[in-house]
Amino acid sequence: MNDFTNSKATVKALPVTLKDVAKVAGVSISTVSRILDERLPKSKSKSAEKVRIIAKELGYTRDVMASSLRRGGTGTIGILVPRLTDTVMAILYEELAKAAQQSGYFTIVATCGDDVLEEEKAIESLLGRRVDGLILATSRIDSHATEKLRESGVPHTLVLRTDHISNSVVGNDVHGGYIATRHLIDLGHKRIGIVTGPDYSSNSLGRTEGYKQALAQAGIEFEPDLCIASRFDFESGQKAGALLFNLPIRPTAIFAVTDNLALGVISAAKELDLLPGEDFALVGYNDTPLATMLPTPISSVYVPLDYIAYKAFELLFSEKTGDMIEIMPSLIPRSSSIHTKI
Repeated sequence: MNDFTNSKATVKALPVTLKDVAKVAGVSISTVSRILDERLPKSKSKSAEKVRIIAKELGYTRDVMASSLRRGGTGTIGILVPRLTDTVMAILYEELAKAAQQSGYFTIVATCGDDVLEEEKAIESLLGRRVDGLILATSRIDSHATEKLRESGVPHTLVLRTDHISNSVVGNDVHGGYIATRHLIDLGHKRIGIVTGPDYSSNSLGRTEGYKQALAQAGIEFEPDLCIASRFDFESGQKAGALLFNLPIRPTAIFAVTDNLALGVISAAKELDLLPGEDFALVGYNDTPLATMLPTPISSVYVPLDYIAYKAFELLFSEKTGDMIEIMPSLIPRSSSIHTKI
C-alpha cells in the first residue's frame, strides 16, 4: 500500500475540500487551488502530480458555485433556457441580452432540454465561466437546482417559471389560462379541450388551473378526457391534438398552453381535414410572431417578454429574497377562434 493510499484514511469528512488535500499533500491551500484549477496551464512538476493524485485518491471534486463567488465579478450573466428552438425561449433570450447590455453586462446562454441532470451540468458550466449571476427559464418542480443556488449564495432570478421560493418574474398564468378559456366559453363553446404541457412546470400548472376555474365559473364540468398532458414542443401538440380529435365526441374548441402546441394541434387537424376557425376554435399562448402569419391567424394570450426580461434583470442583484413579480397577460382574439361555427 503506497503513501497516498495510506493518506486517504486520514481524511474522512465529506465532501473533501482543498484544505483536506493541502493537509495530506503538505502544501498550502493556495498551491492546491492553483494546481487543480482547470483554467490554468497544467503543471508537470512532481509536486503538482502528487497533489493531483492525492486529490483523486481522496475523491475531491471542485465546488464550482463556491469558487465562482470567490473570484469576483466578470460583467457576464448566464442565461439558461430549455431550448433555443422554442420561439418563446429564443425571444426571451434576446430580450434578456438587451436588458443586460443596457446595464453594461454581457450574456452567455446555455440549454438543457428540460432535463434535470442536464440543467445541473449547464449551471455548473455557466458558473465555471465566472458569470456574476444566473437567469433561469428552466425551473422544475422536481428539481433541486435552485435550492443549491440559494445555499451557495449565487445571485439568480427565475423567469416564466417559478419554484415559489427564489426571486422570479412570471406571467400570471392562472389569469392567462382563465381568459383564454373564458373567451371560448363566451363564444358559446361548452366542450373545450386543453393541451396542458408538462406537470413539472409552474406555468403549465397555472394555465391549466385557470382553465379549470373558467369552466367551474361557467358551470361546465371538467372532463379528464379533454385534458391532455404534453411537453412544450410541436410534436407533443400534434400527438395531443390527434387524441382530442379522435375522441368519440371531439371538442369544439381547444386551448393549447403555448403557441408551439397550438401549431401541433393545427397539424393534427390537417390530417383529418379540419381547419381552425371553421371546424374548431383554437387559442394558443405567448402570442409569438408566427401566430399572426398563418393562413388562419391564431388567437393567443399575450405576455410582454421584454418587460419580463427587464424586471428579471432588475431583480437579479436585489437584496430581496423570495420576491415574485407577476405580469398580467392579455388575450389577442383572431380568426382561429372568432369565426368558428358551433
